[in-house]
Amino acid sequence: MSVTVSRLVLATAAAALGFACAPQSAARYDRQQLAARLADAQVGPGLVVGEFVLASPAVVDGDTIKVVGVEGTLRLLGIDTEETFKSDKDRRAYDEGFDVYLAKKQEGHSRPIKAATPLGMDAKHWAEEFFDGVRVVRLERDHPRELRGRYGRLLTYVMVEKQGRTLNYNVECVRAGMSPYFSKYGYSRRFHDDFVRAQDEARAARRGIWDPKLEHYPDYDVRLRWWDARADVIQQFEQEANGRDNWVMLTNWDSLGRLEGLEGQEVVVLATIGDIKPREGKGPARVMLSRRMFSDFPLIFFDDEVLERSGVEQAKGEFVRVQGTVTRYEFRQRRKRNKPNHPPPSQLQMQIKRAEQISFVDTRPSRIAAGYAPIMPEDETPPVEPPVPEPSDDEPAAPQAEPETSDPAAADPDRPPPPPTTEEPVPAPPPPPPDADGPATSQTPAKTQPPTEPKARNAP
Repeated sequence: MSVTVSRLVLATAAAALGFACAPQSAARYDRQQLAARLADAQVGPGLVVGEFVLASPAVVDGDTIKVVGVEGTLRLLGIDTEETFKSDKDRRAYDEGFDVYLAKKQEGHSRPIKAATPLGMDAKHWAEEFFDGVRVVRLERDHPRELRGRYGRLLTYVMVEKQGRTLNYNVECVRAGMSPYFSKYGYSRRFHDDFVRAQDEARAARRGIWDPKLEHYPDYDVRLRWWDARADVIQQFEQEANGRDNWVMLTNWDSLGRLEGLEGQEVVVLATIGDIKPREGKGPARVMLSRRMFSDFPLIFFDDEVLERSGVEQAKGEFVRVQGTVTRYEFRQRRKRNKPNHPPPSQLQMQIKRAEQISFVDTRPSRIAAGYAPIMPEDETPPVEPPVPEPSDDEPAAPQAEPETSDPAAADPDRPPPPPTTEEPVPAPPPPPPDADGPATSQTPAKTQPPTEPKARNAP
């Protein structure tokens, strides 16, 4: 899908698919409404979620807010502000000196870490000022199939009416230097150029994270190149998947339903490697492709040599392509407890018999820092390249999801993930009262547009 989309087409699609489906009740969206909506084959998710009243308080941090009518917090697309101080332990550690504090946080980690910083606090305060006096916001999606992150949070842009202008808070957060353009889980399909211009403007003016005198992460050059390399992999897959029903992006809200419909057929799946569960006795090893909490997709390995040659341990937390046949496993030990006429519990899976079924383009930060970031050839799933080992003192990466860490905000140990939620197109609540008001800004040159073919990495 092209990043630049006609605003007229978006507005028409949003009106047709979003507002037309809004419920007329003022009550919170409940499970009965959800069941009825999912049963309606004519209803599909649109780009506009709806208009919502801000919660009180609304701002959790610079990239997380809450609105009335949506359970939990929102995950704001295209931004990743630094963390806020939430514990006395972090405050005491910071008092030792910012450089010492960050160095200790980074110890044992091969990927750039997330940590509380003064700039993270500034981002929260900036967001509070931005939404001051705003009562109503409009939530919009980036893609009809990308609804929620790994931890169930709604993926969204936040649109605000200010002084007769419609502002995109996500873009304005980048423009203010409170966040880089966050592409780790894909380029913005709708506002890529806006994000690039906003980041260029913030860097040129040395705002926020681009001000060398302020205390913030020092490694945005590596972060941006790492994120963009991952975004290239996603975009390449989406381009090749166009018109191919058996190519599935596992973060899509309908991915499991599509895989279920392809049971017994060969598919190509793009996902990140999550938990790796070694063999126990005669049982197989299982490699979980990250999707949603408690809803990952397992790859089954009966051959330890195939598992080792596949490179999945080196790919943990990064994107892989997997090619194979979708099968269903029935949990035999539970059959006797099943009620009559009830099918036994089962799970979709894919057995990996050859290492070449898994393709890993190495986008790990250690390789990106060295300038290595290959892109898969078009219209081809290449054999696995032997991964280059990282230093032995690096700890394994945590399972990734969404974008929504998989969800970057969930990487904060002080913030437990919300309970898993049912994936569904989220309807809009009724329009707000008529008195409601209704946005807003590391180190490699930003791209003017996402790549459409293999290209060289950005220079730091």
